Amino acid sequence: MNKFKKVGLTALAGSLVVTSAVAGEMSVSGGASIGLKNTSKTSSGKSWTMGNQLTFSGSGELDNGMNVSLSFVIDQNDDTTLGQTARESNSPFDSHSVTVSSDALGTLVFSGEGGSSAQSAIDTTAAGDLWDNGSGFYATGSSPLAAEAGNNSMLYTFPSIVDDLTLKASYSPGSAGGSSATSWSASYAGVEGLSVDYGTGQVETIGSEADVTTMKASYAYSSFTLSYSNTEAEHDATSNTDEEISSWNIAYTVSDDLSIAYGTEVIETEGSSPDEEAEKLNVSYTTGGVTISATQYNFENRGNSTTEAATTGDHSRWALSASFAF
Repeated sequence: MNKFKKVGLTALAGSLVVTSAVAGEMSVSGGASIGLKNTSKTSSGKSWTMGNQLTFSGSGELDNGMNVSLSFVIDQNDDTTLGQTARESNSPFDSHSVTVSSDALGTLVFSGEGGSSAQSAIDTTAAGDLWDNGSGFYATGSSPLAAEAGNNSMLYTFPSIVDDLTLKASYSPGSAGGSSATSWSASYAGVEGLSVDYGTGQVETIGSEADVTTMKASYAYSSFTLSYSNTEAEHDATSNTDEEISSWNIAYTVSDDLSIAYGTEVIETEGSSPDEEAEKLNVSYTTGGVTISATQYNFENRGNSTTEAATTGDHSRWALSASFAF
């Protein structure tokens, strides 16, 4: 396997020395969303949210038969840790990447921002990262690779050697004095209705190191889909604690337009108790390019504490949203 990886990457890198593209095309897509949310134990009460995004994509075939594509995203700055003025003054330019691919040599993606590592592409929990997406709270169990995957990274997908098996490897050098990340993953979908993913990675910083392992399985039968995921992070520095996130999700497709999903997450942090727990119930309706969604979130023991306060204990949130794609 190691020899195969080396040959594939070397050949692909050599094929990048090309002169021109003989055919190309450009496309623009995008979306917008508007929502209303309410979170318990906050002074802000109900609040409106809005988002928008434009994606510019270009692709072409080179003289040697390889394909090259470019993706560039412009969107509204949605970093809620910043004030309104700071968000508006920040650059709207977001994810951007260049992809080079061929059936024989595989696919190589260079991401300046917003990319995925081999592992982060599969380490979204079965329930959809409830602590991050549902509450906006920082979860102590968030994978260390999540912060290292997106910027200045390289992701390689190996050529197909077994039907329904996908192998990936990635590397992110990180910034000067910052963290670097290396990861690998394997995904198999050779059994009808079943998909299985496994990924492992390592994040290195000056004086510390973290090993992260992710496993995920999903099975679809009739109108039901059941998913499970588990991510473990082991730190070698005494200042950090090991973490584990376990998650379940069950989704039911009522019709082509209507779906219902229920999911849970449990975050275990070494040396801390009780465990942080979260659950969600979501109903989504899609018609054409419009999706209307209603979600109820419940969070228990935030901060590994039962003390009822603004940043600890139990919290809840409901959210209504409408998104538009074109």
